[in-house]
Amino acid sequence: MTDFLARAWLCLMLTASAFPALAQEEEPPAEDQQLMVDPAFSDDPDAVVPAEPSAAERQRAAEAARGPETARGNGAQLRGLDKITGRTEDFDLAVGQTVAFGRLEVSLAECRYPAADPSSDAYAELTIIDRRANARLFSGWMIASSPALSALDDSRYDVWVLSCNRA
Repeated sequence: MTDFLARAWLCLMLTASAFPALAQEEEPPAEDQQLMVDPAFSDDPDAVVPAEPSAAERQRAAEAARGPETARGNGAQLRGLDKITGRTEDFDLAVGQTVAFGRLEVSLAECRYPAADPSSDAYAELTIIDRRANARLFSGWMIASSPALSALDDSRYDVWVLSCNRA
């Protein structure tokens, strides 16, 4: 038993002594990787402080952050899938309209599309209710180009946006 305890103590000591040595070994940055230092906090008097962006640059940045300009559609085309039967169904909904799909009730509040390229994408604000459970399963925006980004979470049904009907 004493031999076992001595071996365990030796292994513990060897392991514990290896970790501080590993922590101290730090590789210097590669030649092509330089540390980025803000010139405003530099001790170097020759450091260049970046200029403030111009009004045009700020406007372009704000437009890019907002995303593309959109136009409102007067309706949307949706597709529903019953995962058990494999049946798909396409529906055309007008804004404000509700349609039944199986035990679901799908309502369209708004549909938007990029004004510059109407066929490229569609954004639909939907509310999907399970009529049997009287529970809201989905409420929000679905995006045609990224259906998994904001999707209906139901064990039997899938619903997604195909396109907006242009006004």
